Amino acid sequence: MTMKLYGYWRSSAAYRVRIALNLKQLSFENLPVHLIKNGGEQHSISYKALNPAELVPTFTDGDISLNQSLAIIEYLEEMYPEPALLPQDPAAKAKVRALALDIACDIHPLNNLRVLQYLSGTLALTDEAKTAWIQHWLHTGFNALEQRLRRSAGQYCFADTLTLADICLVPQVYNAQRFALDMTAYPIISAIHHHCQQLAAFALAAPEQQPDAQ
Repeated sequence: MTMKLYGYWRSSAAYRVRIALNLKQLSFENLPVHLIKNGGEQHSISYKALNPAELVPTFTDGDISLNQSLAIIEYLEEMYPEPALLPQDPAAKAKVRALALDIACDIHPLNNLRVLQYLSGTLALTDEAKTAWIQHWLHTGFNALEQRLRRSAGQYCFADTLTLADICLVPQVYNAQRFALDMTAYPIISAIHHHCQQLAAFALAAPEQQPDAQ
């Protein structure tokens, strides 16, 4: 049966899964869930039955249904181990996971759509104040990440091997660029992002390349 990915073109989490699927050269059906139109299609009865958290992505493979981008990617890693996205050495694997979690757990949630909607809606922040919030937390996260990458990076986040950490990094830099973050202080992050963007798997996964891009 065809693997299916329910996502949104600009979702960082869905972007991660698209990159992983492309790197492993797996075919999948891309099913858009528009997070803005009609009050947000993720809140529909049909989608809530699939994912009660009302978030994207959701991934299905036959009878298996998964949420959480990193869990989906690790499932793909177990099922389709080549090319590997995690090192075999336990210590190296833990370091790569830590870098990925720095991004996916500490940076990304603070500029996620539902947080931004709460800031501008319930808290009635101006666009300027909302942008200041986004940029503050991006700088906080990127400052720490840049320091970590000084110790681990080569062409990629972990030496010269493409890993799960790079899959998380690229969508987060996309978000930073979208919100006009000054990347001057992050030369290592910027260099890794640029290098990854030269790869077809990343280019094809880019938000603007998705069928629901607007």
